[in-house]
Amino acid sequence: MIRAAALPAAWLACLALGGCAGLSREPSAATPAGDGQAASEPAASASAPVLTLRVEAPDTVRELLEQQLDLARLPALANGRQLAPREIDRLVAAAPEQVRSLVETEGFFTPQVAVQQLPGEPPVVEVRVEPGPRARVRKVDIRIQGALAEALSRGEAEAVAGDAALREDWPLERGEPFRNAEWTAAKRAALARLRALGYARADWVSTLARVDAGEHRVDLELVADSGPLFRTGELRIRGLKLHDEQTVRNIADFRPGTPATEKLLLDVQERLQRSGLFTTASVQLDARAEDPEHAAVTIRLAERERQEATFGIGISADVGPRGTVEHVHRRVFGQALTARNAFELGRVRRSWTGELSTHTLPGLYRNLVGGAAERIESSTDVVSSLRLRLGRAQETPRIDRLVYVEAERSLRRLDDGTETNADALSLHYQGIWRHVDNVLLPTDGWVFSGQVGGGRARSDPGGTGPFVRAYGRLAAYRPFGGWYGSLRLEAGEVYARDDVTPPDSLLFRAGGDGSVRGYEYRSLAPTQDGIVYGGKVLATASAEIARPILERMPQLWGAVFVDAGRAAERWQDYSPAVGYGVGLRYRSPIGPLSIDVARGQETGSVRLHLSVGVTF
Repeated sequence: MIRAAALPAAWLACLALGGCAGLSREPSAATPAGDGQAASEPAASASAPVLTLRVEAPDTVRELLEQQLDLARLPALANGRQLAPREIDRLVAAAPEQVRSLVETEGFFTPQVAVQQLPGEPPVVEVRVEPGPRARVRKVDIRIQGALAEALSRGEAEAVAGDAALREDWPLERGEPFRNAEWTAAKRAALARLRALGYARADWVSTLARVDAGEHRVDLELVADSGPLFRTGELRIRGLKLHDEQTVRNIADFRPGTPATEKLLLDVQERLQRSGLFTTASVQLDARAEDPEHAAVTIRLAERERQEATFGIGISADVGPRGTVEHVHRRVFGQALTARNAFELGRVRRSWTGELSTHTLPGLYRNLVGGAAERIESSTDVVSSLRLRLGRAQETPRIDRLVYVEAERSLRRLDDGTETNADALSLHYQGIWRHVDNVLLPTDGWVFSGQVGGGRARSDPGGTGPFVRAYGRLAAYRPFGGWYGSLRLEAGEVYARDDVTPPDSLLFRAGGDGSVRGYEYRSLAPTQDGIVYGGKVLATASAEIARPILERMPQLWGAVFVDAGRAAERWQDYSPAVGYGVGLRYRSPIGPLSIDVARGQETGSVRLHLSVGVTF
């Protein structure tokens, strides 16, 4: 038999715990007490203890009883004064029912309880509890009323997907142990999911946990009223002093009447923060709007300084010590333009990169013009290059795109004094597609970066002719059994006649951080007479597993990895070099700091590698 009943003592106990749903309990035969029990004897009051309480129960309920029983709290409430024996007798008599009410919140509906008062000064009260089997969820029935139900009846795709997600994300599935804390959390999470779909006034009509104590099963029945679907109305912008309101509207990128889902609001907030124009940004929906069809959305902003400069000194295993200077101007000529310049001065690499771009335009686009000058030294050559670029970018939370025309000239000077000149004019498309749980510190998902381009190149010595360049890089992340795995695959090829050599920056080299560890930076490439030069084909791979190594510092991970690959002039000449080793990962708020010790199997040398961030 199943019956629904609300016991007054149960409700009082639930209120003491912070609130619980009504539970129905069907009594059944008590289970004999067994092993696995632990006894505790809380310390008495320092002044004059009124009683000593001993609780003998399994760990699953003992701490709860020691904290919430009236008998346990009596010394503190008495505050050192003596209580009449009849008052203690009253509490002892009420204790069995209070114990049953408390353990019900943990899912135990057939407990055996024995309370005994022993002589002594102060009196000793002994509470023995055998909770019996914990009840498990047998059935979950979630019903929806309101505007969402009407949308479901019309088969609207967003409503169907939202309803499916609500049910799939319900945490208390069939067979799960029932506890009042999880039951309350599940209801709260489900309601938050409904409101995230744009039903800001969603609420529960009824929630019931129907208990079959004899079978140790609980049936969950819930009815929710979604309320109306909120749609965006007036966009209110607060806090602008330097930048244009139209820029913020372009970044918001939604029209009036758009369903005001949590995802929409969070995406707008993220784009505002990524724009580089604001230190803080918040986006809020007016959930009390009289007309939910036209609910106001308020954006509050704090702007960054008009100009900022950043100076840095660092060291890398690949390029050695270096100094950097970065400058950004967010209002060039008083217009909606941003200029960025970065200078790097190091032993191996010296460079300048600059870009002048518009603020976000309609459709999340930016127009840009940029340039770069670079000088890179290796053990066998020095490559100097100059690039000019004109393009159009689009940046969204999951996809970044860039289309650009680029002119480049490079000069390569070998150790023996030989020089090679090359230049190219080309059109390129590149994109980054993300599907990860965290952009800075991914542990699950994937990121793919792809580039394709082509144009005309001229080299001296060499010839003049067309070329096509393709490149792709896939990084995948997956947690498993307390470990975190990552896999990286990289491949590229330049298609051109044998006598056509594009500038070195359009060719490929491997080795070093983010490539094949255990080898010198850019050293795994075609070699002629001891001179390393860029190759027309590239393939590398990396596999790594990592896990936290200190419980008190979960952001510090240990890792084991193996890398393989190289660049070559053609696939027939390709022979991957292998490197392997161990490392440490510190997962900081700005990205992971990696320290690796790797051995190159081809050379037998051991190298130290340092890097910060995730390479996409």
